[in-house]
Order: sequence, then C-alpha cells, then structure tokens
Amino acid sequence: MIRSNKPNNDNVTSPQMGQEKLNMAQVNNVPVLLGEKDILKTISLLPGIKSAGEGNTGFYVRGGASDQNLILLDEATVYNASHFFGFFSTFNSDAIKDVSIYKGGMPAEYGGRLSSVLDIKMNDGNNKDYTVQGGLGLISSRIKLEGPIVKNKGSFMISARRTYIDFFLHASSDSTLKGSSLYFYDLNAKANYHFDDKNAIYISGYFGKDVLLLKNTFGTNWGNSTGTIRFNHLFNNRLFSNTSVVFSNYNYTIQDFQSSNYFKATSQITDVNFKEDLQYSMTSDHTLKFGLNILHHNIAPGSITTNSNSNFNNESVEQRYGYENAAYLSDEWRLNNKLTLLYGVRLSGLFLLGPGTFKTYDAAGNSLTSQTYASGNTVKSYLNLEPRFTASYLLSENSSVKFSYNRNTQNIHLLSNSTSSTPTDLYVLSSNNIKPEIADQAATGYFTNFDENNYEFSAEVYYKWMQNQIDYKDGAQLIVNPDVESLLTYGSGRAYGIELFLKKKFGRFNGWVGYTLSRTELKFAAINNGRYFPARQDRTHDLSVVGIYQLNKRWTFSSDFVYGTGNAVSFPTGKYQIGGLTTFSYSSRNGYRMPSANRLDIGATLEGKEHKKYHSSWTFGIYNVYAHRDPYIITFRDSKTNPNTTEAVETSIFATRIPSITWNFKF
Repeated sequence: MIRSNKPNNDNVTSPQMGQEKLNMAQVNNVPVLLGEKDILKTISLLPGIKSAGEGNTGFYVRGGASDQNLILLDEATVYNASHFFGFFSTFNSDAIKDVSIYKGGMPAEYGGRLSSVLDIKMNDGNNKDYTVQGGLGLISSRIKLEGPIVKNKGSFMISARRTYIDFFLHASSDSTLKGSSLYFYDLNAKANYHFDDKNAIYISGYFGKDVLLLKNTFGTNWGNSTGTIRFNHLFNNRLFSNTSVVFSNYNYTIQDFQSSNYFKATSQITDVNFKEDLQYSMTSDHTLKFGLNILHHNIAPGSITTNSNSNFNNESVEQRYGYENAAYLSDEWRLNNKLTLLYGVRLSGLFLLGPGTFKTYDAAGNSLTSQTYASGNTVKSYLNLEPRFTASYLLSENSSVKFSYNRNTQNIHLLSNSTSSTPTDLYVLSSNNIKPEIADQAATGYFTNFDENNYEFSAEVYYKWMQNQIDYKDGAQLIVNPDVESLLTYGSGRAYGIELFLKKKFGRFNGWVGYTLSRTELKFAAINNGRYFPARQDRTHDLSVVGIYQLNKRWTFSSDFVYGTGNAVSFPTGKYQIGGLTTFSYSSRNGYRMPSANRLDIGATLEGKEHKKYHSSWTFGIYNVYAHRDPYIITFRDSKTNPNTTEAVETSIFATRIPSITWNFKF
C-alpha cells in the first residue's frame, strides 16, 4: 500500500490529529462496485468516517451531516461529488495525486464546514517523459495523457472517463430504451510551469456531467465544473506564498417533455474565490501560517419554465448573492523535544447582499416582514471567531498523546429531504432567518508505532457540540419554493465517540482495521417534544477491515469487510382511514433502526509480463460476495390478504453478487 525506503512515524510526532492520508495505491487496491476505483468509498473505510449507505457516495464524519464536509479539488469546492445518483464519485483515480481528510483539529487555513475537510490534489503531470495510461471496464473506460511542456520545468496532465451504458440502450430492440440515454463523463486537466527556483504557476480544471434521458418523456442532467490558477512565490528561505483564484459551479436541469406536463427546472450555484496563503519559518521549530480568502457566492435556487399547453406555471426564485470571507493566523511551535503546540485563530464572516426581497418568518412559518434591498446593499452579516488548538506530547520515540479543540462555522447549508445525494439538492446561505451553524469539538488521543514503524495504532475520543442545526418540517416542498425558509426549524446537537485504528503499512500483507463506537443526537423544539432523538447519521457501531496480500510479482489479492449499525428511521406506530386511503401516524422521530448492514468484497490484480515500452494488468472483483441484502428503504402498506394488518416491505439496491473486470494499460 504505502512503500518507502525508510518507514516514518509522522503520525506520532506530528502535532496534527484527526487527520488521515491516502495515496492512490491504497485506493486502487480496495475492491469496489463494478471496478470503479472510488476515493469516497475508500475513505469511508476509515474510523470516524461512515458511508451514508449503499449506492451513496455521501459520508458522515464524527456525527456531522453529509453537507458539513468541505470537499476540495485543487482548492475548488465540489458541491455534488456523485455520479449515477450516488453510486460513484466524481473523482477519477487516474487524475488524483493524493488525498487528505481532517476529522478534527482542523488547521486554521481551512473553514466553512463543521465536520471535515477532504483535500484532494490532482496529478501535476510527468515533466520528464510522455506517457499514456487508461483502462477498459464493464461500464466505463478511462484514459490519461501526461508529459513535459518543457522538460524538467513544466508538465501537463489530461484525464478523461466516460460510461457507455447508453450504447447498450441504443442497441436495444425496445423503442423506448433505444431512444433513451444514461451516462456520465469526467475531464480533468492540469498544467504547471516553473519559471525559476522561486516562481511557479499551476492551472487546473475539472468538468463532469451526468445525463439521464427517457425517450420523449423525462430528462435530467447535472454536473460540476471547477478551475484553479495558483501562483507560488518563494521570497526567501523563510517566506513562501500561494496566490490562488478559484472557480466552482454546480448546476442541474430537470425536464418533462410531455405536452400537458411540460416543464424545465434549473438551479445552480457559482463561486469565485481569491486566496492568499503565506508561510513564514521563524526558526526550524517555529512556523507561522497566515492568509485570507474572499469568496463570492451566487446561488440561483431554481426556476421553472413551461409552454402554453402545460398544466404548470412559470416559477422563479430570486438569486442570492453573498461574500464569505476569512482571515487566519496559526503557529506551529516545538517548545522542546517532547511538546509541540499548533494553535491559531480564524475570523470568518458572511455578508448577504441584495438585490432581492427578503422575508422574516415566525416559528410557525408565517411571514412577519418583507423588505426589498438594492444591488450591493447588505441584508445581513455575521462574524465568527474560530479558535484552533492542538498539543502533542511525546511519551517516547514511538508514542505520543495529543489533545485538540476547534470551533468551526458554516454559512452555506444543504436542504434535502432525501437520504442519498440527488441532483435537486438545494443550497442556501445564512440569512435573516438562518443563523450560521456552529460546532465545537474537543478530542484527545494516543498514538503509537511498533515493529520499526511497520504497525501503527491510535485511539481517539471526541465530543462535539453543535448549534443552529437545520431540519425541515414534514412534507416540505424544497424545489423552486420562494418561501423555503418558512419550512425550516432550528435546534442543537451533540456527537461523541471513540475511534480505534490498527494499520500494517509494509510487507506482502498489509491493511487496516478501523472501529468506531459513537452516538449522534439532535434536539429541536418542534420535533419529538423537544427531546433529543438519534440523528439520521447516528450509527452506534461501525467496523471496517481491509486486507491486501501480494502473492508474487504478478498477483495481488485484496478484500474489505464492513459492518454498521442500521440507520435511525421513523416507522409508523398506527394508521387510520381518510377517504378510503390509509394514512400512517408516527410517534418519535428516528425511534427505530434499520437492520444492521454488512458486506464483503474481494478483488485481485494480475500484472502483465514486463515490457520496456508498455505495461498492462487485469483487475477482477466481486462486490457483495455472499449476496447480503442490506435494506435501502422499508415501506409500509396494507396487507393484500388482510387489509386490517400492515406489512413492511424491504427494498435492497444490491441483493446479489456483482462481478467486475477491468483491463489497465500504460505505455
């Protein structure tokens, strides 16, 4: 998995805690659905990080909701990191260099989300030789080209991936399937050039889209696009700077083509961010980091256009504009051979701007005031101070204890009444109704390595307090609703747990075991009589086991096993008839549990014979080896044989084994 000539113990000596790193060798060896190597699926195998469920790339970190994770691709925010409604992630592993996730003790240069930062860096490209690599799988193909722009001074990388399920549909004898389409594609590109030893520029971009089209009936598409220009400058041996301009966009379109129901719904969010980050090394034991960012949000919540024959009306929700700015200062100070401090502060602010008409609502959702603001006028502003502190104390050369405390705020919020990532997920800014979400987290841990750093072990305990949490009222209509803020309710939350992690890093057999014991609860005055109830992401037990075995130079085998307590859900406790229709009644929110989930996946890689000019390999896999049926959803209905009784109906996404095979090449 990770191989180097000299094993290190950075996990022990570094003051940072709550951080996990992956390299692409790990990602490429873990068996996944249909052979599509997936960063998000791999990080969900780490302790403290829980998958949102089968067929879902969403993940929960230390009790936080899925929108409380900041996902960065070369510094650009990726708002919807899923393809095929959550079955696959947007990240093509061929284009990625490394991955880091911060679960706690978040450095001061990061902010804007409560739970975690997933920092993904694209490959810079090969500055010495031209190479081509790629792969052909059951549902997709991919290709990557890289090489020098000027040898040893600059390089480029272009990587593309596309599925071809639509080709199979077009070959169908069924006329409806023949005229339908279902596919996604990704394009990653990056270039860099070093002018001299002190100046370099990096330019990168990503474009991805999903398309679903049912012949003459229905269509939807959604996608992300990002762009980053970063300039590095070394002032002297002590002072270094990164200056970045970053663009990000997420958009979706839904269409009904039937004449009587024709409509076209669109929505998008666009960010432009200016960042300045500096690092100053005062001494070898004392390093300062400081900087600022100015982020402009433009959110178009939604619009519906129709034709003269449609039963629908044209609708439009006003766009919202705002600046989310921040400045930070942090200091890493090694006081002596045993004690290191990493502390700092981040000042974040949100400035909601006109033009537009803004309402305020009472707790029942009734409109209290309505005021119109001109372009550029401030509607509402928030400032928050976010302290960050970590201390690391070495007990010995190979063991340490650490403590961290950090506060995070979040000014952009996801409104979704779906358990999985969907293209219609709606984002809103903090406003005169919605306050910034705030989370305080304290954690402590023990870290140790043994057997010459071949094994690492850690145990971390955390507690998180959350304020201004957002939920929606039952039956809330979120799409293209100008009064969506009237449908929201606000409360608090708490999350606590312990994470255990044992990892073998080297040798023919390597892998890891991660276990999390945790609890996540929310409290809203309007829900569950104001009492705490389990959050959707509450999962008491979460276990992951990953093993990779290199049999010889050509064969490598891998497997992973996952087990988790079922998600908290609300089940009906009674029913009654209204107009001949059965209506179910519910008691407490999330008072029941889905059955526990478990799954075993296996994989194997066969390396081709060595050739000077090219290399190939075959990757095989079986997802859900013992065909376990994990219920995705449970619905209730009147029994067909006895209408006076109610029966539960389980629906599973993957109720069978799913094999995969991929041919990989490089020359």
